[in-house]
Amino acid sequence: MARKKIVKQRGYRTHGWGSQKKHRGGGSRGGRGRGGVLDQKKVWLLKRGEKLGKRGFKSLKQKGLKPSGNAINLRDVEKLAGNKKEINLIDHGYERVLGSGEIKKPLKVKAKHFSARAKDKIKKVKGEVINV
Repeated sequence: MARKKIVKQRGYRTHGWGSQKKHRGGGSRGGRGRGGVLDQKKVWLLKRGEKLGKRGFKSLKQKGLKPSGNAINLRDVEKLAGNKKEINLIDHGYERVLGSGEIKKPLKVKAKHFSARAKDKIKKVKGEVINV
């Protein structure tokens, strides 16, 4: 009757791996998993037809989305207007008006986009909303 492999190899130094160097750990196979695919395992990866180097985030421009413009809150619109009764926010570098804060005097505000709250608050004090 044949003995089991483990019993056969009791006291046998390398257990069938040849030199001890050949059976040390992940380093003897060039790393674990996909480690080393940009270096020593590149040929292995290319033979499998996989692609290299896809990592990180894509910008909005790469995704085909238009980055949203600068926004300003109502509290800052009133400060920016000063004593004027009309303000064109595009000249100041803003595209959107958001509804945070209060506005006390009626203003004629020109911008590309307004939030619903911003529109309500401007109209509440008898101001005017103009989409450019």
